[in-house]
Amino acid sequence: MHVKSRREFLKTISTAAVAAGMGTVALRAHAAEFTLRYANNLPLQHPMNLRAKEMATRIASESKGRVELQVYPSSQLGSDTDTLSQIRSGAVDFFTLSPLILGTYIPSAQISGIGFAFKNYDQVWKAMDGDLGAHVRKQIEATPLFAFEKIWNGGFRQITTGSKALNKPDDMQGVKLRVPASPLWTSMFKALGAAPASVNFSETYSALQTHIVEGEENPLSIIYTAKLYEVQKHCALTNHMWDGFWFLGNRASFDRLPKDIQQIIRSAVNDAAAKQRQDVQDLDAHLRGELSGVGLAFNEPDPALFRKKLADSGFYGEWQKKFGPQAWAILEKYTGTLV
Repeated sequence: MHVKSRREFLKTISTAAVAAGMGTVALRAHAAEFTLRYANNLPLQHPMNLRAKEMATRIASESKGRVELQVYPSSQLGSDTDTLSQIRSGAVDFFTLSPLILGTYIPSAQISGIGFAFKNYDQVWKAMDGDLGAHVRKQIEATPLFAFEKIWNGGFRQITTGSKALNKPDDMQGVKLRVPASPLWTSMFKALGAAPASVNFSETYSALQTHIVEGEENPLSIIYTAKLYEVQKHCALTNHMWDGFWFLGNRASFDRLPKDIQQIIRSAVNDAAAKQRQDVQDLDAHLRGELSGVGLAFNEPDPALFRKKLADSGFYGEWQKKFGPQAWAILEKYTGTLV
C-alpha cells in the first residue's frame, strides 16, 4: 500500500476498516477443514488488522477453502498476558506480541527494545531480518511457541502527556507513565526518572481518561488509531524505542497441519508482514499533521540528552549483563556501541 498523500492514506485506512469489520463471513460458504484463531491487541483500523484480513482471505483462497483464519483484534480474547497463556496452551493458534512483553516469558526476546538503540528503519530491518532476529527466534523455539521469519512493524515510539510537554529528562521526574507489562520498559523509564505503571493496552485509554496515569508512549500510528489523542495534549517526538510484533504460533497446532497448508500460511504471514511494515512507516510519516489538527501539540527533544541519562544511570550496563555478551554483540553489530 503505497500512497501519495496523507488524505489518500487515511481514506484508504477508513475504507479498509469497514471491509475488515465484515470479518470472515464471506469465507464460510463451505465448512473449512481447519479453523485457526489469530489474536492481537490493536484496533480494527490499524494496518496490522487490515493486512491480517487480506492475509486470511489469501489463505482461504490458496487453500481452496480448507483453512479459515479467524482474526480477533482489540484484545477480544483477553489481555496480552491472558492471550500469551492461551497460545502457550494451544487455545489460540497465532498471536502477535511485542518482543518486550514476550520478555515476561522469554527474557532474551526483549533485546530489540533497548532504549535509543536503533536510529532508523534501515538498522531495524537489517537486524531483525538478520542475526538479531534469528537469535531471538531460536530462543522462542525452545518453548512451545515459534515465530514466523518476518517481524511486523510497531514503529518508533513517542511519549504523550496530558499536562506538560517533555523537553528534557528532568521533565520526566515523577511523571506517572503507562507502559506495557515488561521489565525492560519499566527499567528504562525508571532510569529516566519517570514513575512507570504497567497497564494492558486495552485499558490504556480509560487509564488516561481517569488520570490513573498522566501519560503513555506509543508510535503515532497507535496514538491515532486508538484515539489516544482525545485524552492527551502533548507529544514528545523522542523515537526512544523501536517496537515490533512477533507473529507467534503454537508449534504443536501448526505441526498438525499438512505441509502444503503450512507453506501457504507461512508465505501469507511473511508477505503480509512486509506490506504492514511499509504501511506503518507511511502512516507515521503523515500523522504529525493529522494529530496536530486535532489538538495534539508536538515538540522535538534532543535524544542525546535522554541517551546520556540512560548511560549515566547504568541502564545499558545492567541490560548488557542480563542479555549476555554474545547477544549484546549481535545487537551492537547493527546499532553501534551502546555502552
